[in-house]
Amino acid sequence: MKAVAYHQSLPIDNLQALQDVQLDAPTPGPRDLLVEVKAISVNPVDTKIRRNVAPEAGQPKVLGWDAAGVVKAVGSDVSLFKVGDEVAYAGAINRAGANSELHVVDERIVGRKPASLPFAEAAALPLTAITAWELLFDRLQVADGTTDQGQSLLIVGAAGGVGSILVQLARQLTGLTVIGTASRPETQAWVRELGAHHVIDHSKPLNEELARIGIAQVTHVASLTQTDQHYDQLIEALAPQGRLALIDDPLQPLDVMKLKRKSISLHWELMFTRSLFETADMIEQHRLLDRVADLVDAGTLKTTLGEHFGTINADNLRRAHALLESGKAKGKIVLEGF
Repeated sequence: MKAVAYHQSLPIDNLQALQDVQLDAPTPGPRDLLVEVKAISVNPVDTKIRRNVAPEAGQPKVLGWDAAGVVKAVGSDVSLFKVGDEVAYAGAINRAGANSELHVVDERIVGRKPASLPFAEAAALPLTAITAWELLFDRLQVADGTTDQGQSLLIVGAAGGVGSILVQLARQLTGLTVIGTASRPETQAWVRELGAHHVIDHSKPLNEELARIGIAQVTHVASLTQTDQHYDQLIEALAPQGRLALIDDPLQPLDVMKLKRKSISLHWELMFTRSLFETADMIEQHRLLDRVADLVDAGTLKTTLGEHFGTINADNLRRAHALLESGKAKGKIVLEGF
């Protein structure tokens, strides 16, 4: 089967950073689906692993943790899907990625593809939808419904992949006042289009930007990027007993003692935790992806596809990695077909 892989960690401007390869087709395990991959999207995790994780000696490493496709075969213990089903999922970071014609994935972390979306648009959703959903409802413990009216959520980096779905979930499914940050006119317009009540500029002091829109403090913060740079400002912006959740990898250590005076709680979100440890509630990712598909088909949520980079091949994936590493991507980058 065709795949895109790398043999050593290299800068993305090196033609060997990602290469077109031929690999043996994988065999599904008891709870696995064998999926014919129709479309993929690219995430910051792809670039981080490519730069920092060397493949096993002589073995190509396949990246890709967002896919939409068709089930071609099922393992002996599979009960949630059948051959021919159209699916979308993010996969597991401790298994081969989905930048390949065929891919195996545990059924418990797979959802149905939204019927209203083509494969490319569906592939833009899973990883960011899981991350945003778990961050909002599992980590920050926001209620699904209107009971949190009067409370507020500040989303730092709201125009990126996770932010683009988190803004929608928070606006459509909760009673929170949603404040998104973005620093460029085009990304600020994107965040408004997604439904944020307010948009502020994170390149300026956050307390001044919040004061500009008449908000003194917020009850919840989702910090999606550059947490170490904004950390002191986020603590200042949070109300006493507020909640701070983050997903990025701060370059500088965070001093948790700064949270004590206000009794602020700190929450990490990694959407791979459930699959890495095969937690007892691993199937919740299947359920939430199906719920997201229902919301998309009902018109409540929309795909966060930003750019379509064409066919799934090494040249196009190198372009996608380069754009993500520039920090200027808006929404999700997708590729489709081999």
